[in-house]
Amino acid sequence: MAMENVDGYAQITEQTMCMCGKNAAMKTSWTKNNSGRRFLGCSFYGRLDACDYFKWVDPIVHPRYKSVINGLLRNANHKDALENKMQRNLMYHRILLAMVVMVLLVCCVI
Repeated sequence: MAMENVDGYAQITEQTMCMCGKNAAMKTSWTKNNSGRRFLGCSFYGRLDACDYFKWVDPIVHPRYKSVINGLLRNANHKDALENKMQRNLMYHRILLAMVVMVLLVCCVI
């Protein structure tokens, strides 16, 4: 994907190859400093055989956008953590209830 600069924004005009010889993949950054910014990167990113190809597609994001995106990510992560905690608590209570029932059954049989 070759890029042309139009009014400060990168425009994708054709497919770009990374240094591996594969088509570069469009990705989105979720780091604290670049949340929501799009970039082209090696299609093997995250693997040992990936090259270091990297090129920003979007302009630098306004600091307020970064703040909003990071806040949304924190809220989503917090919600996921709460849901996981609730699931663990539910499982704990089910196990505890099963143990109580087993003890009552054993006491009633004896």
